[in-house]
Amino acid sequence: MPHRPHPRKIALPSWLPLDGFILGLIGTVALAALLPVSGRAATVTDGATTVAVAFLFFLYGARLSTREALDGVRHWRLHLTVLVCTFVIFPALGLAARGLVPYVLTHPLYTGLLFLCLVPSTVQSSIAFTSIARGNVAAAICAGSFSSLLGVVVTPVLAALLLGGSGGGFSADSMVKIGLQLLAPFLAGQLLRRWIGGFISRHRAVLRLVDRGSVLLVVYAAFSEGMTRGIWHQVTPARLAILLGVEAVLLTVMLTLTSYGSRRLGFVREDRITIVFAGSKKSLAAGLPMASVLFGAQASLAVLPLMLFHQMQLMVCAVLARRYAARAPEAAVTGAETGPEAARARTVSADDAALTRV
Repeated sequence: MPHRPHPRKIALPSWLPLDGFILGLIGTVALAALLPVSGRAATVTDGATTVAVAFLFFLYGARLSTREALDGVRHWRLHLTVLVCTFVIFPALGLAARGLVPYVLTHPLYTGLLFLCLVPSTVQSSIAFTSIARGNVAAAICAGSFSSLLGVVVTPVLAALLLGGSGGGFSADSMVKIGLQLLAPFLAGQLLRRWIGGFISRHRAVLRLVDRGSVLLVVYAAFSEGMTRGIWHQVTPARLAILLGVEAVLLTVMLTLTSYGSRRLGFVREDRITIVFAGSKKSLAAGLPMASVLFGAQASLAVLPLMLFHQMQLMVCAVLARRYAARAPEAAVTGAETGPEAARARTVSADDAALTRV
């Protein structure tokens, strides 16, 4: 039989400053603006969103290896530094931004900005950027795993403490809903990982589509609700531009703190790279489903700052990773990491090549 060449993946042009997932998000927002659901259709969509979010967190739990996280305890200083950046410094900066209300940011946009400061760090893109920059990829895996594991509990708790009534009405019922819709599926995935981990690894590409489809459904439901309530009259192009400026300052501050702070703390170059990428980033995939549970009808404006910050961090970190790689010592460039952690990191980097485009 004649040899058939493998089909090549269709990638976006390198000059396009948006990845495919962001284009999907933009298209979903546009669809919600043109065809928002209401009435019985909205009820069905809300039910589908609830199921999708629960399944999404089930997959998170089934994917994350607690053994890998525990194997990285020897780098406890690095992981503690990343966690402090994610769940202490970021929220502190978010609280400091309260002074921008109402002259610079509206209260709903500030609520979304503070929420983005509370969500966990990314896993896959942090690993991919760390690998490109010749950093400590094994530590990046562990740091992302720690952040995701803790974020399922820490983010809702911080939101309840810091957002209060502005977060959509936090109450005992809200916390029960969070436990049932986020924490319970996550723990179920962790418990069943032993039996389903292999299946998930073999079908990584298909399940990634399920991940992203679930997130798009959450976005569609949230923005449809916003359209039917008419809340988009609160957001003008000038307000969006100001929000982007505030987020640019936030990202610059975190990149500066993680870079110079890790140097002052005495970390070696490879570990500093891991701290920079894991400590300055926020997870859109984890944050959007959490927002749908935490904010309910107010989720559309609450997730807008996170969506903008996500694209900004991808673009900036892509450039930064290239610069780190260009300045890498010869040993770091020619050397190859071995072991299961490095193998997984290489797989993740390949899977996320279209996302990072570097």
